Amino acid sequence: MIAIIGLISPFFGLIALGFLAGRLAPHPVSGLAWLNVFVIYIALPALFFQLLSKTPVEQLASVSFIAATTLATFVIFVLGFAIALLRSRGDIPAATIQGLGGAYGNIGYMGPGIALAALGPAAGVPVALIFCFDNTLHFVMAPLMMAIGGDRQAPLAMVRQVLVKIFTHPFIIATIVGVGAAILGIHPTGPIDRFLQLLANAAAPCALFAMGVTLALRPLKRVPPELFTIVPIKLLLHPVVVWLALGLAGTFDDVWVKSALLLASLPTATNVFVIAQQYEVWIERASAVVLVTTVISVATVTLILYGVTSGLVPTHPFLH
Repeated sequence: MIAIIGLISPFFGLIALGFLAGRLAPHPVSGLAWLNVFVIYIALPALFFQLLSKTPVEQLASVSFIAATTLATFVIFVLGFAIALLRSRGDIPAATIQGLGGAYGNIGYMGPGIALAALGPAAGVPVALIFCFDNTLHFVMAPLMMAIGGDRQAPLAMVRQVLVKIFTHPFIIATIVGVGAAILGIHPTGPIDRFLQLLANAAAPCALFAMGVTLALRPLKRVPPELFTIVPIKLLLHPVVVWLALGLAGTFDDVWVKSALLLASLPTATNVFVIAQQYEVWIERASAVVLVTTVISVATVTLILYGVTSGLVPTHPFLH
């Protein structure tokens, strides 16, 4: 446990450092713009490309792994959405944000850095695959449910919006290019490889610092009662459902299962707040969900990571 705490504490320390800087430095959130551009459009795409371009092609075609993890995330979304819909008596837009709060983890900013540090380079491929397909799921569900709930769009316009979001997202573009490079056997070497590695190494520190600053600039004014449902769904139930889904889907490499469990245990993504802002619904409470799940995840992620790395949690729930 001490080793796990020592491994994971620098990552949450970077978030805390960003949070402290955001509270002490009198700068608006717009000051993060260029750092976010660097993280989202340059550093993290370089990391995903580096990981995937050097991966054997056969590892990239695990349909059952992709199906199990994506379906598990969808189940969590549906559960959170259904509970919120009953509580709000039919408010679909607000229920959609709450469903995303329980299912949409911070797999972009936090996932790669923690998984690679804890589980090694072999975690790179499952992390990239989960990121690509989970994000595709969220990009589809958000506009679809908002359209059903009242933000009316023509079907073709909605489909076009979803496709544009998917295929112009820098992480997904980097994933597609990286898979293409692996298939064609293109492996950058020399100065190009060192340049990409330099960018990849900067991804986690910059992303986590930016996340901490963002949280600091959205102070928690009150604790929404919905948190008592969303927090356990996101931090505890989501990894359990992923674990069971992978157990039902087959037998996978231990590192892949551990990576999936780790990513499922991560706190709510800041993108949930961005989506809430976009549709002007549940904005303040979405910010509270991101902040509270991030703080509590310091303990829950540490415990789950200890469980999977120590053997306390078996990688296959139905084999003994």
